[in-house]
Amino acid sequence: MKHITGFASLFAVLAVSSPVLAEDHKAPRPPMSAQDLVTMPRLGGATVTPDGHYAVYPVTVTDPESYKRTTQLYLRDLQDEDGEPILLDLKGSASSAAFGADSWLYFLSDRKPEGAEEGTEGTTQVWRAALEGNGNLSGPMQVTNLPAAVEGFQLSPDGKRILIYGQTARSCASYGCDDGPTHLPGPGTGRLYQSDVGFIRHWDSWETPGVYSRVFAFDLVEGKASGTGIALDGPAEAGVLTGDTPTQPFGGGEDIAWAANSSGVFFTARQADAGEPRSTNLDIWWSDLSGAAPTNLTLANKATDALPAPSPDGKWLAFVAMERPTYEADRQVIQLRDLETGEQRALTANFDRSFGSLTWTPDSRWIIATAQDVLDTPAFRIDPRNGAVERLDLMAGNEAHIGNVTPLPGKQMLFARDSIGGPAELYLSRNWQQARPLTEVGAKVLGQRASIVTRRFSFTGADGDTVWGQITKLEDQKGPIPTILYVHGGPQGSFNDSWSSRWNPRVVASQGYAVVSVDFHGSTGYGQAFTDAITKDWGGKPLEDLQLGLDAALKLDPQIDGSRACAMGASYGGYMMNWIAGKWPERFNCLVQHDGVFDQRAMYYETEELWFIEWEHGGKAYFEAPEEFEKWNPVNFVDNWQTPMLVITGEKDFRIPYTQGIASFTALQRKGIPGELLVFPDENHWVLKPKNSLQWHQTVFAWLDRWLGKDAEAAAE
Repeated sequence: MKHITGFASLFAVLAVSSPVLAEDHKAPRPPMSAQDLVTMPRLGGATVTPDGHYAVYPVTVTDPESYKRTTQLYLRDLQDEDGEPILLDLKGSASSAAFGADSWLYFLSDRKPEGAEEGTEGTTQVWRAALEGNGNLSGPMQVTNLPAAVEGFQLSPDGKRILIYGQTARSCASYGCDDGPTHLPGPGTGRLYQSDVGFIRHWDSWETPGVYSRVFAFDLVEGKASGTGIALDGPAEAGVLTGDTPTQPFGGGEDIAWAANSSGVFFTARQADAGEPRSTNLDIWWSDLSGAAPTNLTLANKATDALPAPSPDGKWLAFVAMERPTYEADRQVIQLRDLETGEQRALTANFDRSFGSLTWTPDSRWIIATAQDVLDTPAFRIDPRNGAVERLDLMAGNEAHIGNVTPLPGKQMLFARDSIGGPAELYLSRNWQQARPLTEVGAKVLGQRASIVTRRFSFTGADGDTVWGQITKLEDQKGPIPTILYVHGGPQGSFNDSWSSRWNPRVVASQGYAVVSVDFHGSTGYGQAFTDAITKDWGGKPLEDLQLGLDAALKLDPQIDGSRACAMGASYGGYMMNWIAGKWPERFNCLVQHDGVFDQRAMYYETEELWFIEWEHGGKAYFEAPEEFEKWNPVNFVDNWQTPMLVITGEKDFRIPYTQGIASFTALQRKGIPGELLVFPDENHWVLKPKNSLQWHQTVFAWLDRWLGKDAEAAAE
């Protein structure tokens, strides 16, 4: 492994500069701005022709004035490493592109249907086009013409069928049939829910009982979907699967996989019933496309089973499985199932990392999987014969964050890689060697901006364990530099060496701050025991790690000014801001609290996914063990609050409802502590809309400047 593993002193360090283009040393380059972050072109996942010759990838661009976002598709010849990408003109919107076995390019589009009357609006359907290597197109031609919008699709390996998925009532035998919702009895607008249903709302949407994300298989006849489709979940009968595929709210194509011979489909689903908000029991199901009820292949495991990946030779099914029910951050171990005998074994049981993606090489010889590993997310090559795991060396320097891995014929591999230094770019590796970049989607913008440097460090944290962190600052900045302590969410997560369009260390550092992040106990990428350590200890070891980590960073880098410091975080990081306000009140000049838990009691009764809040406090409801919730409850220490705080929340956040933010702000008002409240009526747990993101950054930067910048200096004089 490339990171330092010996600790002869208090900390070990590794400095890495962000990748930039050739620079003009005569004129200083301006720092990256929030406008840059919001309008930065964004690379999506690539699709490759069956022979591995060509790739098509999406780039989402944002208009710098209207902030409207559109997606463009580019063609890239993978055999010509010095070639230029070709912008494809598909004569309308295009997304979710995929090559079929016929090498036609299939995609989603909301353009008007063929032969539609003037004024007719299109719904999202599947289209296809014949594509030549020079970018010339024949078509596009419409593939589906269904009564409801299509959210996604997958093509069978033999090219004879297509899967369509989207929102459809469980009572429907066909896709998008007109079965009305059951929770609007009228005559008013009120929603009526029964206590025996599962979610009444989830993430950012109110549920419609009886309607789920469902998958239907259609025959392809001369390039068009034919018939009414076969439902993978079978007939709507008692005892038959009822649930979402893809899983909600974040599932996608990774939840669905065709058998190698196109005879059926593996898919991930969880039974939707009154117990669903307390269940992590995702299962792998098999449909033979007969229309009969599907078979649950992982019935014995009551925890999560996901990411079905059949081998190209049709012999094996690989997938990941957790061991402990109701724990969403348990280790994901790769399982291997013999599709002939049904025998199953845990392939990576002895490798203490949690795999988040997996795929096969075309010859079925290797499984390629990604997993977090000490600030990086590298790719691993796994031998299905004996479970041997090898970390691939694909990048000079640090692997940072690798994703969207596509193994190609001839020991080639296409993947995306991003880092704190820059957003995702496409890379190609040959013979498992270090890869060459194929795109410059964001690099052209960042090459014109001031460089940053990110330095990794480690220190002795709580319980004597080794804890890792990162320091990001402008490369040529002179000290003293005010400090921002970044606290990640999850809490089983990591800021990692990766790019973010929301909590981005580079754009904050570019405002003249040193951003310090610490992967406290509970973080991922350090083994399951380290991740488990935060359970029933939200305010204990994590706070100790943050205190020790900030001190270690200040000792390590004399440029950083610890007397001018603010802390900021979202979700669990927002909880930690409320916790710091009561338990470490004298340390910071200001706090930025986004979507954080303020009152554990109210949070338990208001949130939607109960399995999370119950597991984190010992696996019980609040009324069964109130002492576990109250032990780490920020509301109990408001009497100690004294630090100015900016509170941010979204009204569509059902994970940590916006009332938690209002409660924090009320505490600030009642105690006479300087505070601000920023509420987004149209955002969920995240801030996703371009204009809202710009406002978020402008508000945060003004707040930091008020307490750390020129405004603070003027007030002190």
